[in-house]
Amino acid sequence: MKGTLWLWGRTGTGIRKFYYITLLRDPVSRYLSEWRHVQRGATWKTSLHMCDGRTPTPDELPACYEGTDWSGCTLPQFMDCPYNLANNRQVRMLADLSLVGCYNMSFVTEKKRAQLLLESAKKNLRDMAFFGLTEFQRKTQYLFERTFHLRFIRPFMQYNSTRAAGVDVDNDTILRIEELNELDMQLYDYAKDLFQQRYQYKRQLDRREQRLRNQAQFPLFRTRPELTREEGGVEAARLPTEDYMNHIINRW
Repeated sequence: MKGTLWLWGRTGTGIRKFYYITLLRDPVSRYLSEWRHVQRGATWKTSLHMCDGRTPTPDELPACYEGTDWSGCTLPQFMDCPYNLANNRQVRMLADLSLVGCYNMSFVTEKKRAQLLLESAKKNLRDMAFFGLTEFQRKTQYLFERTFHLRFIRPFMQYNSTRAAGVDVDNDTILRIEELNELDMQLYDYAKDLFQQRYQYKRQLDRREQRLRNQAQFPLFRTRPELTREEGGVEAARLPTEDYMNHIINRW
């Protein structure tokens, strides 16, 4: 996940309206990318992890390494730390942590904690005006532009040659990463389905609007004045009723 951002605009009354948006990524690729990032010396030391007005205690959130950073860590070392916040990061960053006592693991059972976090993340994702998927750049651009009525000056590019793609891992390692990120895997499956639903809905709206524009430009039914009853001519072709036209539009 690239982080949860917000956009703002002004309504007709001049009141600002904020929108939360985010980009999700395939959990395995995201996890490997974060490992490579940490391996090069990246840290999140400045992150306070505030929740319910306080930061977690060292007992609630122990460090995975000693020293200034975790540079040079191997993938097995990265996976073996039970406190690694890379595990299920996307769910954790989208969910309301106060529902599970923040970083206090004794607040609820592990099974209940996982259920609450996943459902909270799904709800918050549904409530977002827009979210995208890294693996579907063009569709992400399309949804963003249709949602906010904006246009990018360049089309999004799909780059598959990422740092994560350059990591050679065996099937057992991939399975281990999927286990460590089980909640993220479920969230991503849910997100892909919801993303496709939103994409198809916007496409249907576009096709309907295009059809209405075509009908306005080239009407299928025209009434010639010289054929009206008032002038004694043959009865004009019967125009379709509003209900019938709505039926046609909805079917389209």
